[in-house]
Amino acid sequence: MRLTRYSRPVGTREEILAGLGRVIDPELRRPVTELNMVRAVELDGPDVTVTIALTVAGCPLRSSFEDQVAQHVGTLPGVRSVRLEFDVMSPDERAALTTQLRGGAPARGIQVSPRTRVLAIASGKGGVGKSSLTVNIAAALASEGQEVGVLDADIYGHSIPHMLGIDQKPVVVDKMIVPPVAHDLRLMSIGFFLDDNQPVMWRGPMLHRALEQFLQDVHWGDLDTLVVDMPPGTGDVSISLGQLLPRAEAVVVTTPQPLAQEVAARAATMAQRTGMRVVGVVENMTSDVFGSGGGQRLATQLGVPLLGSIPLDARVREAGDAGLPLVLRDPDSASAQAIREVTRAIDANRAGGFTRTLPLVS
Repeated sequence: MRLTRYSRPVGTREEILAGLGRVIDPELRRPVTELNMVRAVELDGPDVTVTIALTVAGCPLRSSFEDQVAQHVGTLPGVRSVRLEFDVMSPDERAALTTQLRGGAPARGIQVSPRTRVLAIASGKGGVGKSSLTVNIAAALASEGQEVGVLDADIYGHSIPHMLGIDQKPVVVDKMIVPPVAHDLRLMSIGFFLDDNQPVMWRGPMLHRALEQFLQDVHWGDLDTLVVDMPPGTGDVSISLGQLLPRAEAVVVTTPQPLAQEVAARAATMAQRTGMRVVGVVENMTSDVFGSGGGQRLATQLGVPLLGSIPLDARVREAGDAGLPLVLRDPDSASAQAIREVTRAIDANRAGGFTRTLPLVS
């Protein structure tokens, strides 16, 4: 391929490559130059043509590459126009990319980094707002600069894709699953692999295998925190997660009434018996309807802190239906600020000491 060099003020190839170094693959979360995705750079006077090799044909996020190349290359001094063309990686290139992304780790085995904090959001029963809290806590962490993944481990009641507004399927690169990204969150859910709203009719061993695959075959990258939406109760998936991720920490969600408190205590006991550290308790849906105080009673019973109370607020549900967590959609609302305060408490109460404090939204 012929490459013509021009004197300034026309952009040079080095400047163009530097600009491409700021183009980030929206799913792999790394520069296209680092991932060896830049196939070619051609200069025709002030007109530039860039070719990027995608991991798979028909990549649903082409528009992101187009926008970023226009921003970081099209605005360089001396560049009059930039045209972006796409190619597709060969099987050998995809295999090399997989090896690079795994950082030399074996093809099998848990792919979550040892430095990643795993937070299991658990409850004793359904209907306490556990999934809503999962997406909002994850979004609050991501908005403060953390790299965050969300694992929808509620196999029978998977709802996280809808709450994050994700309808695209994961990309498979040489047997490695690349999770879709929304609101700076990487998500994996069994819902991506089902047609329409089909029920999951699996027994224990299949549930364990699905969770194992999500931890072995998914490229989570260098996460600061993996937030796991646990199924309610103390069943197979909860036990499997404790076996597969013995470093996981549990956040127990309850509503104020005594019955929910009693059932949530079982989930906390199960978490402790599988080796998880219980970070604390969150009381959700505090209101005149459900009362208050159950979260503090449960925290006292378990000997852990009450991380906070979240008021009953229809906007939490509305934000979930819209696919945008409340902490992003209405950050100044009382409920969003309460969730951020809970997130701050979770971030501070980690094993091994305190991290930087998350500021509250004023």
